[in-house]
Amino acid sequence: MRGASIWTILLVNIILAVIWHFLMFFACLKVKLSRFDPNLRFYQAKPWEKNGRWYSKFLKINIWKDHLPQHTGKDGFTKEHMESHITLSYLDRFIMETCRGEWDHWMCCLYAIISLIINPFWIGLILGILVLLGNLPFIAIQRYNRFRLQTLRKRLLREQARMASSSDGVLA
Repeated sequence: MRGASIWTILLVNIILAVIWHFLMFFACLKVKLSRFDPNLRFYQAKPWEKNGRWYSKFLKINIWKDHLPQHTGKDGFTKEHMESHITLSYLDRFIMETCRGEWDHWMCCLYAIISLIINPFWIGLILGILVLLGNLPFIAIQRYNRFRLQTLRKRLLREQARMASSSDGVLA
């Protein structure tokens, strides 16, 4: 594409980026669920994230995260249908879906590398940066939500343990 017009380069890149993003979306639906295990190092909190507080403090994620489009997860899973009585299994599924979403957006970011390879350097760099800017906010949201859900899960486990121990004491 080195000799093509800027409009041809842009059109080809838009088509390729759309195809790439759809392929990554379908791939994330087909990948084994074990790839989305929140205990994998890839999904673990980094020290600088401070268990999600970094996203609130520096990115002000609470201000803008709900204004970005959301995708309903595999099998129609969405946070819009949060149960009034949250269960461990629901939280586990939700946490796993944040891993799936993060994986998908990271895979979509790989198009930035493709863009650098197939285009003249400056065009590839600009398009690559645009791809990253289009995906990194969603990665941040997935990570931030996962840390909050994991905190909620720990609280639910503590409450269940407390209730179990108090009911054991009543029966004794």
